[in-house]
Amino acid sequence: MMGNRGILHDHTGRIVRRYAVKRWIACVLEFRGRRRSVMTPGRYTELFFLDEATALAAGHRPCAECRRADYLRFRELWSACIGGPADADSMDARLHAERLAGKDKRIYRQQANLLPDGTYIVLDSQPWLLWQGELHGWGDSGYSQRRPIPRGELEVLTPRSLVSVLGAGYRPGVHPSVSRR
Repeated sequence: MMGNRGILHDHTGRIVRRYAVKRWIACVLEFRGRRRSVMTPGRYTELFFLDEATALAAGHRPCAECRRADYLRFRELWSACIGGPADADSMDARLHAERLAGKDKRIYRQQANLLPDGTYIVLDSQPWLLWQGELHGWGDSGYSQRRPIPRGELEVLTPRSLVSVLGAGYRPGVHPSVSRR
């Protein structure tokens, strides 16, 4: 999964900003044979995610071009559970307000039993994916730890609107390591 937040790097390839636009999208790695050179000067900066659940936790939504079917399903569920306009600009404006608290990642608390599969939480200063009744510890090459979901309130990384869309039935793609025993 690849993310796009605009041009984040300078001509030397050094990251100089966290985002350049409010439209944070999650794309497939291959689409219609297109080829890109990573961090080409003057072109958007490619961000790479372990899987779609990770991209959602960062505040990205499905791309309307390369992931058209996912985008249309996402937009349909957004409209049903969030209400109001469900066009890209409206969704992106709301997500942008939800994903950051100043310059920091916005984290909020929610009861564990209200969180759907695909939600990311933070526990013991580490990110965890809630999936099929367990927590799965994130790592850059996959999910390597498991633990039971604690009761009570948890610190949630996935923006609220995205948690609502997950709760309405959107099933994000997850890395295959989540199902290894």
